[in-house]
Amino acid sequence: MAARAAALLAAALLLVALCAARRADAAVGVNWGTVSSHRTPPAVVVDLMRANRIGKVKLFDADPGVLRALAASGIQVMVGLTNGELASVAGSQAAADNWVAQNVSRYVGRGGVDIRYIAVGNEPFLTSYQGQFQSYIIPAMTNIQQSLVKANLASYVKLVVPCNADAYQSASVPSQGVFRTELTQIMTQMAAFLSSSGAPFVVNIYPFLSLYQNSDFPQDYAFFEGSTHPLVDGPNVYYNAFDGNFDTLVSALGKIGYGNLPIAIGEIGWPTEGAPSANLTAARAFNQGLINRITSNKGTPLRPGVPPADVYLFSLLDEEQKSVLPGNFERHWGIFSFDGQAKYPLNLGLGNSVLKNAKEVPYLPSRWCVANPARNLDSVSDHMKLACSMADCTTLYYGGSCYGIGEKGNVSYAFNSYYQQQKQDPKSCDFDGLGMITYLDPSMGDCRFLVGVDDSKSSAVASCGSGYCGVCCGLWVLAFWVFMYLRMMDSA
Repeated sequence: MAARAAALLAAALLLVALCAARRADAAVGVNWGTVSSHRTPPAVVVDLMRANRIGKVKLFDADPGVLRALAASGIQVMVGLTNGELASVAGSQAAADNWVAQNVSRYVGRGGVDIRYIAVGNEPFLTSYQGQFQSYIIPAMTNIQQSLVKANLASYVKLVVPCNADAYQSASVPSQGVFRTELTQIMTQMAAFLSSSGAPFVVNIYPFLSLYQNSDFPQDYAFFEGSTHPLVDGPNVYYNAFDGNFDTLVSALGKIGYGNLPIAIGEIGWPTEGAPSANLTAARAFNQGLINRITSNKGTPLRPGVPPADVYLFSLLDEEQKSVLPGNFERHWGIFSFDGQAKYPLNLGLGNSVLKNAKEVPYLPSRWCVANPARNLDSVSDHMKLACSMADCTTLYYGGSCYGIGEKGNVSYAFNSYYQQQKQDPKSCDFDGLGMITYLDPSMGDCRFLVGVDDSKSSAVASCGSGYCGVCCGLWVLAFWVFMYLRMMDSA
């Protein structure tokens, strides 16, 4: 009986692999963040990804609702152990066992979520953290790995550590790339761990930030159409910042003895507003150029013909509750708006020539809060401060899509943002009589006055669908249950 089950498992896994192969070549996935008060139901987001043939998703935590929605979807998942959880997991094997049981085994066992990676922390070596998380990484990885071994998942679920590109540096050219001095030892240990388990080094690369933070940075060097300011490094010439940054990491890895370690891009993208260089045209040019570059399998000068192991675009959706400390653009990285509507045409290289919008989004009723035209607005400033301290008003500033709509327009936008965040509670549109509810859409030009999402109608399970994904999802579920049967036979 066990032999027949093993044969069935092998056949099912082969069919799953054949199904996945049709979209695995591009290796383009997305980051799905949820720092938003307008959270589109997870099931709708999963259906959005599947409609766009997105086969890989990177999460920043292990949200139960999100993971339940990903069950049987055919989407490969990276779950996140947050920086705040590192100390506990690093200091206790029992805590690691519990984390894996609650956030990995539980979903593989009950829902068939295809969890491939666990991200141990998120950019834990950032310079701004001043070493706060550094000592936890290797112990946390060791304990989580032991937990995966106990759960019989270690051969399937791999551990990675998403690193910011500030972990390495170069005096001038990529070939001189080295890790920061204080990180050399831990990076060597981490690279050894990744190499032994067959996992990639995950790095986040942001040419946009290089352009935003440095007025002397050549703008065309941030994109992929060639540059009038190429970087010459011996026999190698770099025409874009991505290749230069990537090969700086390759050089740094080579100097600690792991020059052939696979590299995956954990985050990369371009925001659509919130800064002079953040707009729809630039975002489309960068992301399409990146995708074309990756899917061409061209590689980089130090790794010709070898594209990154995976590339996760940042990000899938806008997150209007993110901190604006780095800049207003932080809330506008999505290729889709918060409600899953495509911002611009983009070919992900996954089979669709353009992005498809989310369907069946449970919007709140079509009504808005605006400035009352019958009232004097001289005393409105405190009300605007309140609204914008709670809701998102970043689009009103320079570089935003609502910049320049006038004083009354600004007030109305701020009032409405707060009103929608409060789920259209009538009291939230009072503002001492300065606000009023309207059923006429006050949007003007490119400035969209949003209508919020009714997240009380959230459904936890995405539809399995039909055709390609339906068949593959069914095969995945079949393979999973045969796998569970063999585990039971082994322990009997």
